[in-house]
Amino acid sequence: MPTPLRIPDIASIADYVGKSLGPSDWYTISQEQIDEFARATGDHQWIHTDPERAKRESPFGTTIAHGYLTLSLAPALLPQLLRVEGSSRTINYGADKVRLPTPVPAGAQVRLSGEIKHVRNVPGGAARMTVALAFHVEGVKRPCCTAEAIYVYFP
Repeated sequence: MPTPLRIPDIASIADYVGKSLGPSDWYTISQEQIDEFARATGDHQWIHTDPERAKRESPFGTTIAHGYLTLSLAPALLPQLLRVEGSSRTINYGADKVRLPTPVPAGAQVRLSGEIKHVRNVPGGAARMTVALAFHVEGVKRPCCTAEAIYVYFP
């Protein structure tokens, strides 16, 4: 497991703007996980959930992960890249500029890297941090998912 960047306290987050993060360990996206995501979201499009049809009809020759499944891996992988000490809680404030430029085939391995882009102080000692996220499929140069994730760290 990679050693995460440890920011000593909320007040110090701004000192790390521009800092690159990662990459994380590789994470395999299985067909079972894709199927579970389809059940959870109601998105049962065959390109995700029907391996036989995808093999016959998809330009990818296999099923592919939902783009939002890939993005949803951020909470699992980001702690490998970043820790803010002294925070009582972290709130996901949202994401901007989400793009899904390349597919993630079932069984592929992905990993996350990032960069701290912006920090804004919030009343009460909290800080709102924007992190540029980039997910990559092993062996593929172009990222499969990019986004600017926004988190609020509270004392």
